[in-house]
Amino acid sequence: MKLSAEDLAQRARQIRLVGFDVDGILTPGTLIFDEQGRETKSFHSRDGVGLKLLQQAGLTLALVTGRQSSIVTLRARELGITHVFQGVHDKRQVMDTLLSGLGLHWEQLAYMGDDLPDLSVLCRSALALTVPEAPEEIRAAAHWVAPVGGGMGAARAAATWLLQARGEWARVLERWAD
Repeated sequence: MKLSAEDLAQRARQIRLVGFDVDGILTPGTLIFDEQGRETKSFHSRDGVGLKLLQQAGLTLALVTGRQSSIVTLRARELGITHVFQGVHDKRQVMDTLLSGLGLHWEQLAYMGDDLPDLSVLCRSALALTVPEAPEEIRAAAHWVAPVGGGMGAARAAATWLLQARGEWARVLERWAD
């Protein structure tokens, strides 16, 4: 969905919660199992920095995934993300409950997802974000598409874009330039 830069910036300033799907957003989406059936995932370190930047800007983060993985629990703990929902079949219901519990509304949510289980959340979010390899239906619903793929720095790119749209990027850079 196309919006003007001014409309996107206005929406960005209202965001208080940023939700992320995991597989296909924070990871490349490839499921890797060893001979014992143990799953492994790869995460891009720059995505972790991007998520920390959002937290430092005062935004609350949530991970919402259809799969169940101890690796996701570990990564969320490393990043200080407390709102982690795994094994989710209805992401819209989970986000609705989380928003309500935090005293927030859909107009205060930015969400990044890459496939049909994310569509209902993307369609309700103030800012719908995705990756270039997402199916056409997802890209059509998105307000912004990352310049790189899932697990390749897409979440970092989204964090940078969101902070720039909110007018906070210069302040973020000052912290690192000292």
